[in-house]
Amino acid sequence: MISVKLVGGAKKSFLKEILEIDKSDISIQELLELLLELKPVDSPKLDMENILIAINGVDSSAMNGKSTIIKNNDLVSIIPVIHGGTSKKITFEILSKQIQIIEIKGKSTIDVKFIDDLRKKYPKILFQAVSSNFIMNVYHLKKILSLSLESKKNNILLSNKLETDILMRFALTKQISDAIMTAGIKPRTNFILIAIGNKKFLNLLFDDLSTLSVNLFSKKNDSFLKKHFKITQKQIDSAYSKNPLEDILVEKAAVLL
Repeated sequence: MISVKLVGGAKKSFLKEILEIDKSDISIQELLELLLELKPVDSPKLDMENILIAINGVDSSAMNGKSTIIKNNDLVSIIPVIHGGTSKKITFEILSKQIQIIEIKGKSTIDVKFIDDLRKKYPKILFQAVSSNFIMNVYHLKKILSLSLESKKNNILLSNKLETDILMRFALTKQISDAIMTAGIKPRTNFILIAIGNKKFLNLLFDDLSTLSVNLFSKKNDSFLKKHFKITQKQIDSAYSKNPLEDILVEKAAVLL
């Protein structure tokens, strides 16, 4: 027996919060196909490509993605990704943490002090800023955040602060100074602002920064990432996955311990 917890808009698609599925040892992909069969015909559509799936509180993207096997008595949470009505902001939840992503346009006047000022103004929000060059796409971002949050939960962070662990995993280094130097804020370079906190304060933050924000992930940076991290085409061809570069980056980030 598998329990499926439906969060947010997913509840509207199935007209209930918990589904009990009389199966076990099936993959997430197989479960999703089954859910599509079980969904009432006249209920709202659930976008299966824009959901987070957690098994017993652990984001499946930090495991084997849709190939992850669900065991008997597992609790599977289906969490729709909320886009906040704009491509300038993405909000979602990982391990019960509310997370908001904004891309800030790089200016000569914006530096590390920008983040320090935000931390003073919004003390209940945890902030980190990562150069946009080091984040491939939203899925890469979510997988790295899942690794960091899971490490915090298990008390195995790369440093004593979650926000530092996040930066180090995007920079693929165990050296804090190297992470700041390579993947931190740089003048005239766009950066992704990662904010973790209460939804009310996250909304206030976005309103505060809306004039500085730009459309998320508008620049394709695969070539930069391959060159910077010395990832060869041979490595990509041998990855045997739908998103090989993304998976290689996440794998490298996962084994930094």
